[in-house]
Amino acid sequence: MSSCLRRSKNSDKAAENEAFMMKNGEILLEKLIASSNGKYNPIRNFSTEEINISTNNFETGKVLIQDDYAYELYKGHLHDQEYRPIIVMKFKTDQRDAYEECINNIVFASQMCHKNILKLIGCCLDTQIPIFIFESVVYGTLDEHIHNPRELHFEPLLWTHRLRIAMEVANSLAYLHVRFSRPIVFSGIKPSGILLDENYVAKLFDFSQSKSIPEGESHVNVKYLKGTLGYIAPEYMEALVLNEKCDVYNFGGLLLLLLTGQRVHDLARGTKDEYVLSGYVKKHSENNRLFEIVDPIIVGDDQGLCPEKEQQLQDFTELALRCASVSPEDRPTMIDVAKQLRQLYRRSSM
Repeated sequence: MSSCLRRSKNSDKAAENEAFMMKNGEILLEKLIASSNGKYNPIRNFSTEEINISTNNFETGKVLIQDDYAYELYKGHLHDQEYRPIIVMKFKTDQRDAYEECINNIVFASQMCHKNILKLIGCCLDTQIPIFIFESVVYGTLDEHIHNPRELHFEPLLWTHRLRIAMEVANSLAYLHVRFSRPIVFSGIKPSGILLDENYVAKLFDFSQSKSIPEGESHVNVKYLKGTLGYIAPEYMEALVLNEKCDVYNFGGLLLLLLTGQRVHDLARGTKDEYVLSGYVKKHSENNRLFEIVDPIIVGDDQGLCPEKEQQLQDFTELALRCASVSPEDRPTMIDVAKQLRQLYRRSSM
């Protein structure tokens, strides 16, 4: 009797998994063709059994990142000949738009071929919300390196590290803006969404909010606002329109964080000013007090504040504030931003 019940439950579960796979596969293929004209990287399909084995049934101790609203990243290993380390991304089923954001992630991640974008290896379609498998990068997020280095036993994030990270993220955004026939707006740059490897190579990975701009159009309209306080472009906030210049504004907030080491919401307490960090930095810069707010780790690294380094910080600040301009017309393109950061990084390495 019990064996019959067990077989029945297993049969029901298998049927449910097959139904999920058919539904998810159909939707994913439709979205992939619409987004990429069929030009995407082949990805492997994993079974739920393989995913459960690789993460030890999503063991709590294997959690790498826990996003408050959308997903969790787990460390795992593929049980193949190489026993490869992987990252498993699992969306929370109780969150609004989880399914849509999950499919969005697969659609965009499967088109990517850039050293600063986390490589998608495959996905598991036989669950209610698909699960993704990425290459392994487990040296923490940029947010952890800036705000919790001692607790997590990371080395201090020195000035050259920060410049390199900024340059690499800029390169990846420029790639999204110019590499595709329909420019891709990443629309979600945040320090907790940037993984670092042991050599401080930066990797973007979360395409939940990304959008392609339709051919012949200068922007894409969205239904409602999504984003992180201090990183949302004014035109996106006011008119719900997205284009490449929204990413530039978003990136400007990231540059200011790298410069000051301060979270926007920490500075924004007690104020309704969405642009508090850029205003805070601009005020100190104009009053020749910039170095009062530069992250002490930058000031106190091996080189100290020599004249060349002071000039680098001034140039970096000027670029960050241009990116964070209220008017989109006053912001540079990501191509220009990447070029300027490349020059700054070379100067810092001399």
